[in-house]
Amino acid sequence: MGQNSDRIDRRRFCGIAVAAAGMLSSTPAFARGIEERDPLRDFVPDSEDRPRLRRRISGLDTRQWQDYFSDLSMDAILCDMNDRVLHYWGADGFYRIYPTSVPMTGDLTRRGRTTITLKRPDPEWRPTENMLARNPDLPRYVGPGPDNPLGVRALNLGFPGAYRIHGTNDIRKIGRQSSNGCIGLFNEHIIEVYDRAQVGTQVLLI
Repeated sequence: MGQNSDRIDRRRFCGIAVAAAGMLSSTPAFARGIEERDPLRDFVPDSEDRPRLRRRISGLDTRQWQDYFSDLSMDAILCDMNDRVLHYWGADGFYRIYPTSVPMTGDLTRRGRTTITLKRPDPEWRPTENMLARNPDLPRYVGPGPDNPLGVRALNLGFPGAYRIHGTNDIRKIGRQSSNGCIGLFNEHIIEVYDRAQVGTQVLLI
């Protein structure tokens, strides 16, 4: 009984959270035979964290891009601060939902429309003055690599200041209010988003 329940739970979560197979119809992705595997298995080794993220995302509905954007000529990204997920729609029919970290407080949060202005394949990281004011012990510079707070890829956004969609060196932050203003993804997920997105891809943060 326990194994059957776990299999059903994984099927429901996979369909919604990770492999929505495109905009073929308004039918939710989990109704279209998505591969049955736990999409967080490789990203969240902590057995206590994995159910937390699964519960958060399994209750979400898929979205329709037409409710937020006028076209998908250069793809589109919706970052939902309340649900702590990123929706990605591709002009080729690709659609996927990714769990994210979001800003720690409302003061750090930016909402509204913008675009991707720069793609950084091996990001360096320097804390802002505000970040140093909050935590003087932060390193002044971290080069590309596994210890970089921006992870393995970063997408700069057009807001004033250092706002990005990026990976992370600390997977415990995903699904939580834990960032200094940016949207964080698992490194494996930011690679997928990075490879699809373009300079000029529209982004909406709500």
